[in-house]
Amino acid sequence: MTKSRPGAKTRTLLLRVENGLAWPKSDDLVSEEPLEIRLKAGSRRPEAKTVAVTMRTPGHDFELAAGFLFAEGVISRRDEIRRIAYCTDEGAPQQYNIVNLELASGSLPDLSPLERHFFTHSACGVCGKSGLENLRLRGHKPLEDGFSVPAEIISSLPQTLRQHQSLFDHTGGLHAAALFDRSGRLLASREDVGRHNALDKLIGWAFLENRLPLGECLVLVSGRASYELAQKTLAAGIPVLAAISAPSSLTVEVAREFNLSLIGFLRDSFNIYAAPERILLG
Repeated sequence: MTKSRPGAKTRTLLLRVENGLAWPKSDDLVSEEPLEIRLKAGSRRPEAKTVAVTMRTPGHDFELAAGFLFAEGVISRRDEIRRIAYCTDEGAPQQYNIVNLELASGSLPDLSPLERHFFTHSACGVCGKSGLENLRLRGHKPLEDGFSVPAEIISSLPQTLRQHQSLFDHTGGLHAAALFDRSGRLLASREDVGRHNALDKLIGWAFLENRLPLGECLVLVSGRASYELAQKTLAAGIPVLAAISAPSSLTVEVAREFNLSLIGFLRDSFNIYAAPERILLG
């Protein structure tokens, strides 16, 4: 049986309680469903391998798959991809929750970067030194200087992002990532129940549009700045990462090690934790 394509929001019934009284009403919830990302290679007898399963908000799934694989070092160029499609195998009930990314090459690439990816989860207990060494092993180098942005532009970004969070307006409870140029012009934004997914979708958009690296842009995330968000920002070559909330200590270490301008607690004012030279004051 073919499953219908899931939407980004789901209607639900609830009981509203106020002043000791309750009444039924309906409301929109942000959808959360699994997305399985499969790599395929070869034409006659294609190899196929599931490389990740993530809980995401449906929408921009191809960007999510491409952005995730790029940020994790599995693919590096747009022309490595022959085709991206939902699973259309006969009898697959979850076809819109499975994305097949077909490679132009005849074999699957080295997937060890994905194996190293799993140490980044906060429960793993791997030290910060290992995290920094992992980024060096993947070929990350300090970002170049040259990009700068006025402080007043940075202060204006949260309001611009908020104006483009249409799904948040309907549901609340989800994250956003937005890409801006040095004048504060919004280039693209993506929303998702997962903060990492939102940034993967944004980077995937740039990857599929052949816009990488993004050395003349800055990125704003709606929540806190984690190690993994910093890693993805580095992979995309973005010199400035700004967050509405706080950074972690490892995120600050990464930013200082790789010359990434890191901004936290961004409202009308903000904190600069690393590479302040790119922020023009006064």
